Amino acid sequence: MKPERSRLVELSDIVDARYGGKALGLAELAAAGFAVPAAFVIADADAAGLPDGLEARHARLADSARTVAVRSSAAGEDGAENSFAGQYASVLGVAGYDGLLAAIGHCVASASSERATAYRSAAGVSGAMHLVVQEMVDARAAGVVFTADPASGRRDLCVVDAVPGLGESLVDGSASSDHYEVDRAGRIVDRQTAQSPALTDAEVAAVVAGARAAEARWGRPLDLEWAIDRTGEIRWLQARPITALPGDLNAMDSLVAGEDHVYTRCNIGEMMPGAFCPLTASVSGQAIEYAMQLVQIAGGVQDAYREDRWLQLGYFSGHLFLNMTEGTALSSGILGNSLEQYSLSIAGRVVPELVPKPPKPFARRLVNTVRLTAFALSAGRAIRRLDRDLARFATPSAGSPAGLLAELDAAIELYNEATLTHVRSSARSAVAANMLEQTMVREAVKAGGSQDDGRSRASALLAGATEVESAVMLAQLDDVVGRLAADPSEASAFLTADPAEAVTRLAGDGGPIGRTFQEFLARHGHRGYRELCVRDPSWGDDPDGLGTIMQAMLRARRDTGDAVRPAREPVREGVPGAVRVMAGLARAGARGREATKSRMVLVAHRLGRGYRLLGEQLAAAGRLPDADLVFFLDRSELPALVGDGDLGDLVEQAESRRAALAFQARLEFPDVCVGRPVPARPQAPEASADGVITGRPACGGVAEGVVRVATTIAQARDLRPGEILVAPVTDVGWTPYFTLIAALVTDVGSSVSHGAVVAREYGLPCVVNTQGATLMLRTGDRVRVDGDRGTVTLLAPVP
Repeated sequence: MKPERSRLVELSDIVDARYGGKALGLAELAAAGFAVPAAFVIADADAAGLPDGLEARHARLADSARTVAVRSSAAGEDGAENSFAGQYASVLGVAGYDGLLAAIGHCVASASSERATAYRSAAGVSGAMHLVVQEMVDARAAGVVFTADPASGRRDLCVVDAVPGLGESLVDGSASSDHYEVDRAGRIVDRQTAQSPALTDAEVAAVVAGARAAEARWGRPLDLEWAIDRTGEIRWLQARPITALPGDLNAMDSLVAGEDHVYTRCNIGEMMPGAFCPLTASVSGQAIEYAMQLVQIAGGVQDAYREDRWLQLGYFSGHLFLNMTEGTALSSGILGNSLEQYSLSIAGRVVPELVPKPPKPFARRLVNTVRLTAFALSAGRAIRRLDRDLARFATPSAGSPAGLLAELDAAIELYNEATLTHVRSSARSAVAANMLEQTMVREAVKAGGSQDDGRSRASALLAGATEVESAVMLAQLDDVVGRLAADPSEASAFLTADPAEAVTRLAGDGGPIGRTFQEFLARHGHRGYRELCVRDPSWGDDPDGLGTIMQAMLRARRDTGDAVRPAREPVREGVPGAVRVMAGLARAGARGREATKSRMVLVAHRLGRGYRLLGEQLAAAGRLPDADLVFFLDRSELPALVGDGDLGDLVEQAESRRAALAFQARLEFPDVCVGRPVPARPQAPEASADGVITGRPACGGVAEGVVRVATTIAQARDLRPGEILVAPVTDVGWTPYFTLIAALVTDVGSSVSHGAVVAREYGLPCVVNTQGATLMLRTGDRVRVDGDRGTVTLLAPVP
């Protein structure tokens, strides 16, 4: 078939992408009233067969422009799937008709280059080469603007890069640009500029406003090129969809309960660290929401359960947040629980952004206090009832998707009750611990000491809780490791095997070590990192992860011969009777909290297995492309899967959410946000002049050692014996690494945080709530951790 002869096309005649994405983008910008430099298109460009009227059309353009730019607009280029950035040639500053002909020949030839041919083949794209001939702008400054951040995936940010003069030096990488990030309110939240910036702030705002207007017209995030001419007018040179952008990171966000409400990642971030799939949010998140609302009802500050609203929690950018403003209702509605106590129990500090609600009348607070106390004291009865229900509860396993979904839905009620039981225990634990700390601080100050002296004394009194589930778990796992270490041949075989193979083999071994390990898995196999995530595997389902931990523990045991430190005895000498009772209640509360957490996790673990089986059944039936995709649906969307309706849109949305999760996981937030939580680039707080970082004492003692900063559990695998672990926060999944470390330091936390509880039981100096030690310290730094004073002193920075 003879190729179509090249021809001229005006921008006003372009209505689709047949002439390439660049041509369509310019046409749509011009049609929408944006200031687009005059241009026309050479369709099916061929240097050997020029279109009729080209010279005359160029002459008309040359009347208003001394020079022109010739750019490719090939089929598939600058589209939603592929950008072809840099694959084809562009020629700028073309003068005269002869110059135009040479530029056309150069651009057409670039389509046949080895690089462009390989790109087209990889992208599965073929088609004609079209060229845009456009007036050159006499630019004072130029650049690009993205209406979503292509690096982070955030759609609330516009990213502007600018250079003086033409923007080609920015595109080809030959010049360093000024960089701005602008939020939805028009605030420049980050800037990196030269000493003499190419743009004023007003010009940055104008570029962003124009880009947002284009985005609204297109209905999707855009990448636009622009130039500011010598008169100060913004001229728009190109518009195309941002390729390789993940799904909207905020697509599944809950509604904000109030624009002035205070949200925090503290406390909830320890229980549920990181970003979570939508199914986890609608199962585990909603279970916590249910439990916390019922506590509010029991305390007389909420009338009824609101199933249709997120009140106590919020789900934003894949992360779960605690609504502290809703939580203050209890502080104002009962006796003996101040706003300060509440802040300390949640965030480990007083939160000045938190505004107390007006106190209820005394009589009302008295009644509410009695109701809530009775509700808390009845937790034992609730635990016994829960244990009976758990004994009858098996992993949902029906053979059909419809039957399995029915089983899973029925199990949600049990999960809600298990979570409510745990929240009761947690509240009782936190109140007792905070009362103890406040008493000790008051006594220390009265005696002429400091508040830190009082906090340190309270931490010492909290130690010695027997049968704390996390500590028992660690002791049992260490017992397995110790038995392996005592048998050189067994130890060698375990260490030289692949981690998953080592664990699988040990679990199937009928010998004494194997039976001890089987007992560990029977009691604790449902535990692990991010253990309330219904998608992430538990230790029992993740032999590779558990094997890696056990091999690290075994190497440390062989190198040092150290076992887990014995649990500390409670402090009794010199303790007044009333304080001793208070400390005993706090220790019992910690023990109860850990026990109910394990029960709650067991239900989550079995639900997760059931949902994975549901995904496998749906994938086998052709309703889902793969089993994992089930976790990227909200629970309310699951009934559609077991019907016979078309799932095309739902599957596409789920795949978009899955692509977004990796980007959500990289987001970090301030510990406290007012209104909708907005990600922030973490800024390290300044240490004191003498290099001292101050936090809160959680377990006494002093340790010196080398820092290991681990912001993820994967990074913790590099820990070496005697190092000091510095982490954002720790949960049960980190506990086995406590056998290696000399001390623990965390960014957030309180006296009843998981890390603090376990550290106290094994005498590890621990400082929590440093508000950024992971940013101030580096792996290899040598520090002194003083768990009595709550300080971390930099002794020798890493070279």
